Amino acid sequence: MTVVSNLRELAPLNLVCDLFDMKRSSYYASCQSSRVIDKERVVLRAAVSEKHRISRGSAGSRSIVAMLATDGIQIGRFKVSRLMKEAQLVSKQPGAHKYKVALDERLEIPNTLDREFSAAGPNAAWCGDITYIWAGGRWVYLAVIIDLYARRVVGWSISKNPDASLVINVFENAYQQRGKPKGLMFHSDQGSQYTSLKFRQLLWRYRIKQSMSRRGNCWDNAPMERVFRSLKTEWVPAKGYVSLDEARLDISSYLMGYYNDQRPHTFNQGLAPAIAEEKPYPMSKIT
Repeated sequence: MTVVSNLRELAPLNLVCDLFDMKRSSYYASCQSSRVIDKERVVLRAAVSEKHRISRGSAGSRSIVAMLATDGIQIGRFKVSRLMKEAQLVSKQPGAHKYKVALDERLEIPNTLDREFSAAGPNAAWCGDITYIWAGGRWVYLAVIIDLYARRVVGWSISKNPDASLVINVFENAYQQRGKPKGLMFHSDQGSQYTSLKFRQLLWRYRIKQSMSRRGNCWDNAPMERVFRSLKTEWVPAKGYVSLDEARLDISSYLMGYYNDQRPHTFNQGLAPAIAEEKPYPMSKIT
């Protein structure tokens, strides 16, 4: 029975029982008769529950495995799934999302990035975008910039006005904090903030190449869509925030704390962006 219990952590119970020609009811009956407190399992279940809590219920078994590995705890996905079930934990990750495809391109600012979302190193290519958040009884606007190399958030700001000043402030702060990188490309959609003369002059002054998505094509800026989707499904309260200050504090906690430092990212082979960026070898080029 110990062998069956150990294999159960590696594969579904029905497959293990079939292997030993055993009925599941017999297995459960044996477990009930010989049940003892497994201290190691209690500790692991607590660790799984803590990672789930930190993620505000968004982390599934794969993410929790990666998060625990960062802490030096090696554990399989099936075992994490079992521990989550025991602790009545459910991930709130959404299903697949489809975007419509468009082929038009803005001629004066071409789509130079052209969905090459894998950068050779930090500060080679950044992506930016704006979304809206409900706070203080009204919509406010969040601008974010990520570095494509490890998907790290390098700048963000929130404002009541979705104007050029919002994206200029975000870019200026990120540019200064990242050491005024040379040879940088900046990609965004065709929002009026990014096509504004003030923003384009800013990029020209810093000798930064500008790239823009084709009109109406979300896939051309897919990494940013992914960041906003994760933020809204994993972190932002369903009814929004009571005030703009509360929104700033909580969103900062997600972007610069949980997302950058703890949240596993598939693109980084399960590493959080800040950790992946420090790796001495090139990252995986999974899109």
